[in-house]
Amino acid sequence: MTLSPICLFVYKRYDLTVKTVTSLKENLYANESDLFVFSDAPKNDKDKYLVSEVRKYIKSIDGFKSVKIIEKENNLGLAESIISGVTEVIDQYGKVIVLEDDLLTSKYFLKYMNEALDKYENENNVISIHGYVYPVKNKLPETFFLKGTDCWGWATWKRAWDTFEKNGKKLLDEIIEKKLAYGFDHNGTTNNIKMLKRQIKGEVDSWAIRWHASAFLQNRLTLYPGKSLINNIGMGGESTHLKKTNIYETDIYNKPIELKDIPIEENLYAKKEIEKFFTSIKPNFIKRYYKKFKYSLGM
Repeated sequence: MTLSPICLFVYKRYDLTVKTVTSLKENLYANESDLFVFSDAPKNDKDKYLVSEVRKYIKSIDGFKSVKIIEKENNLGLAESIISGVTEVIDQYGKVIVLEDDLLTSKYFLKYMNEALDKYENENNVISIHGYVYPVKNKLPETFFLKGTDCWGWATWKRAWDTFEKNGKKLLDEIIEKKLAYGFDHNGTTNNIKMLKRQIKGEVDSWAIRWHASAFLQNRLTLYPGKSLINNIGMGGESTHLKKTNIYETDIYNKPIELKDIPIEENLYAKKEIEKFFTSIKPNFIKRYYKKFKYSLGM
């Protein structure tokens, strides 16, 4: 097994960056892995000091096979920073593991990601591997597939990333034309369509919604662990797209995930359990019913 390089994207959150790197260093295979740290430039004078503090810290990172730091001279923003960084590394190495600066990892995160990348490398229907799973009430399978992608601790291959469509308007038009909006919103339990529309309008700087839409329209699958190897600690008001909340907080599973042979198809049980979780944090039944009615009219 050839270990995948790791891309870590940082900006101005010093404390979170330290915690993210500290947990990653404790991973099995960390000292055998190449780490690429992408630091976006400050977007305004207010952020200059914070960015400089983060840049001082990342120069001290050790515990990996190698550490390469890429400091941008101009501010790219979250989406372009990740898109360009992932593309740069994946074009050279053929695969990549991606983290942002607010993700604590299980010590078995890299083991799971690398083994899954190896196992499904030549399975064209599998577009990515994910390390986080939502805090559902009922037990999930050891691993399972869902259609689309996710963005909290993920990995992919060049053959999959090459299918990423950056044009949000093109993606939305195809979803609407094929009457897939309800499914794209996890059967009406999420606001993915709304997020995609906001990205198109420039109201949010999201690469993740376009990555999910690209995969969804291709009927491609992402592998998830039944217990989360990631916890997002960036929801205390500093997150780019999430309001201050702890509804996504989950315990980190600190045991190895066993990669058994499973059908390469969407797991309907897991899908239903995750939709139940989304429903529990979304509008009431009447609002959801109205939303479904809107889908039937073609949005």
